[in-house]
Amino acid sequence: MDAETDAGIIRREPVTVERISLLKVPLDILPPEAMEAKIHALAKTGKAQNIVLLSLWDLLRARRNGEYRSYVQSAALVIPVSKSLIGGAKFITGKTPVRYMPFDFVIRLLDILEMREYTSYLLGGKKSILQKAEKNIRQTFPKLRIVGRYIGRFERQNEATILEAIRKASPTLLLVGKGVRGREKWLARRNAQLNQGLRLWCSDLFDVFAERRKRPSPGVFKRGWEWIGFCFRSPLRIFRIFPFFYYKLLLLFYRIFVK
Repeated sequence: MDAETDAGIIRREPVTVERISLLKVPLDILPPEAMEAKIHALAKTGKAQNIVLLSLWDLLRARRNGEYRSYVQSAALVIPVSKSLIGGAKFITGKTPVRYMPFDFVIRLLDILEMREYTSYLLGGKKSILQKAEKNIRQTFPKLRIVGRYIGRFERQNEATILEAIRKASPTLLLVGKGVRGREKWLARRNAQLNQGLRLWCSDLFDVFAERRKRPSPGVFKRGWEWIGFCFRSPLRIFRIFPFFYYKLLLLFYRIFVK
């Protein structure tokens, strides 16, 4: 929002990030114009800061799984990626969060970090995929320093060595992808063993960077139809229609009975 001073000069007021609650699960309203300042602020705190890309299924999982719920609640940023979450938030709170496509959010995140020549560590994926992803990231963000990488399906006896390598590298951003045992919970369970900095888990991230998997088109994502492609890859996902209806009933219940 702009404010006019006595001298006739337009002063732009800072755009803030607001946290709301949807069915007792946090969501952040992060306008695109506030993202750069927010990421820089988190990177400078000297603390561990988890960023969660929250889908509808993640929200329902957070409601029934205490460990995952704690991980989401303690996150520095909870970014909605499902269209159903936007409609649900508006229905319950009257506020409309900004929805981001996961890959686009990560691209913008890396772009912001590159501006100040920050660092990143890559963890996850198969060897060939991780190598190709690293190569493409280096080419796209030449000033972003990648200070280490390791495949996702590592042996348990190697985990202490990997944790030590991450601590020594002290990356500004730890990107974690498919293959890491425990998925997002690995970050929560290893919180005390990891160093400060931003951390983000995204399942297909390295596959997309390595050009092994396509992201949904902007038009498909805008309409919320990306789930159709997911069903072609994994037909059993069609049964998610039942938790979707459960979610709709929860929204109605909270709207009527819960303040």
